[in-house]
Order: sequence, then C-alpha cells, then structure tokens
Amino acid sequence: MRGGHPWVFSDSVKSESRQGQLGDLATIYDRNDKFLAIGIYEPESPIRIRILHKGKPVQIDAAFRRQRFLKSINRRNHLFGSDTNGYRLINGESDGWPALVLDRYDDTLVLKIYSTYWLTLLDELSATIVDLLKPDHLVLRMSRNIQALAAEQSNHSDGQMLIGDVSDPVLFSENGICFESHVRAGQKTGFFLDQRENRQRVEQLAEGRTVLNCFSFSGGFSLYAARGDATSVADLDISQHALESASRNFSLNEDDTRVSSCPREQIKANAFDWLKDNPDRRFDMIIMDPPSLAKKKSERKGAICAYQQLTRVAIGILASDGILVSASCSAHVRADEFFSAIPSTAQASGRAFKELDRTLHAPDHPASFPEAEYLKCIYLHFD
Repeated sequence: MRGGHPWVFSDSVKSESRQGQLGDLATIYDRNDKFLAIGIYEPESPIRIRILHKGKPVQIDAAFRRQRFLKSINRRNHLFGSDTNGYRLINGESDGWPALVLDRYDDTLVLKIYSTYWLTLLDELSATIVDLLKPDHLVLRMSRNIQALAAEQSNHSDGQMLIGDVSDPVLFSENGICFESHVRAGQKTGFFLDQRENRQRVEQLAEGRTVLNCFSFSGGFSLYAARGDATSVADLDISQHALESASRNFSLNEDDTRVSSCPREQIKANAFDWLKDNPDRRFDMIIMDPPSLAKKKSERKGAICAYQQLTRVAIGILASDGILVSASCSAHVRADEFFSAIPSTAQASGRAFKELDRTLHAPDHPASFPEAEYLKCIYLHFD
C-alpha cells in the first residue's frame, strides 16, 4: 500500500476496532498505530478497503473530492484534439477514485459506480460535474453487483438520468469518425473507448489490405481500416445487434468516400467456429479483439489456450505479407503471459514473422497497479 497499491485485501487486516458497514470510511493504521490511509470499507468483499487517500491525515469532504476531480480533468486537457470528444475523464483507482469512472461522449457524461459508497454522494458529484464540465446530460450506470442493493438503499437505478434526458444512442467523435454510444443500456459506459489508439494504428496499417475484424462489436476497427484505404472489410460477430450497430456506424460516416466506397461483408457466427470452418478464406489483415476470456483467476490458463487457438486458426487464413492484430482485455491474463503466448504460437506455425508493435493502456485509461492492467495488444507481420 505504501508503494501505491489502492486495495487492502481481507486477509491483510489484523484487527478492526468495530464492525463497519458497507460504504463506511475506514482509517488504516500500521502495527505501530501510525496513520497510513483512509478508504471505502466493504466487509463482504475480498477487497476489504479501497484507498481514497494515503500519507498524512486529511478531511475527506466535498472540497477534497472537488480538488481531486479537477486533478483528473486537468490530466486530460491536452490529450485529444478537437476531432475527439469521446474519452475517459476519471479512471477509477488509477485516478484516485476507487470504484468510479466518468466518461465523456460529446455533451453527455456517463458516471459509472462499482460501490454503493458513492450513492449517498451522487447529488454532490452531480453538482460538481455540472459546475466544472457543464454537460447537457449526465447518466448514472452501476455495476451489476450493486444494482439490487442500490434499489434497496436508494431510488437510483442503472441507466438513470441524473441531469437532462437523453435516449440511446448518443453520437460522439473519435479522431474525426462518428460513432454511436448506448450510454443508458450498453456495455461498459456505452462504447469501448479504451481501444482508440489501437484503432488508429490499424488505420495506419490497412492501406491496400483485405481486413477481417473478429469479435467486431460496433465495427470500430473496420471503420478505421476503411478510412485507411483498406481494399475491403469484413465484420465477424455472433451478435446481430452488434452487426447492426456496425452498419449504423458506417452509415454515420458515409460522407467520407473512403468509408462509403469500401466493400463490406458481415458474418454472423461464432468466431472460433467460423475461423476453423473456413480454412480457404484469405485476408491480408486479421484483427482479434475478443471479450474477456477470463472472468476469474481460475480461468486464466483456459484463456491463454483460447488466445493461442485463435492465433493458430487466424494464421491459417492470413495471406502472405499479412498482419495479425491480437488484443486481450482479460485482467487475469498478465501482459507478459499474453505477449509470450501469441508470438510462441506464431513461431510454432512455421511461418516467418516479425513483431511490429506492442501496446498497453490508452492515455486516458491510466493503470497504476497490476490489477488495473487489463488491456494489451500485439501486432505481428508475417512473410
């Protein structure tokens, strides 16, 4: 914890002065009764305390939270140009806000909480957000694990409007590309903002290539590839809803002739099965961005095997001079494990390749401790 880790696990607590309640503030002392930190108390969680502040004692009040809010906003001031108005403003513990994120989609902000501690502070947080950011709309999202408890303790619900009124989807711009975000009912806060830089990298590599976007979701990688003058793009996803969202996103950008003139194919199928069942197809670039394959630590080995399986079948349909882009958002699979598993599988294929790049978190998604380091992506170029 002194080194910056923001969690105190239950088996690290020697004693408690009294039985606290969920959402209480807990003060932490070392074995010599010296103040260490203060944090959010969660008695039933393996993460017993989520640190709000460490070092010298301070008053945790509205002024403290406002100052920390300003600090998070100021970190993003110069990250993006005027053609991007979708990004993360607060990234949980890594910004000093345990169990809370705040995302911007143009004039709509989405506040997502993962602890009931924040429920009693929603009025204050909303007022601060309005004062400092002046959004037209503010949406409340809650993680599944607290939704039932929130309904018991308050009148708040997932997807509730705290300010204004907006219907899904809202539109925003990312590097000049228009996307829709389902802020009230979509995954995460409505869109996968964390892959912005990888999408841009794909655009830089896509010229003259036929592109297969596996687990395509809303078609972000495909749109960037099309704008990068790809010869064609194919979206592969098991969800019809996802494929329809991708089509709408392409329609939003049809004024760009590079997008509107790029031939598109949509494939509704399980990516694992389709890749295995279509060995005669060939693509010059294949993008693998599956959902998390390890929801818990015990699934880590199975997830690594799944990444390797995807890599093997992708290499089998990757054309000469082809590029494989493989990403993982599984927090339980460490970056070093992922960056070892993909190249080793590629090497076992017998095809010559070189590594083009490795990426981690986007600048608006800082990761200040190991458990926050979930995103990684590797680019391999095959002869």
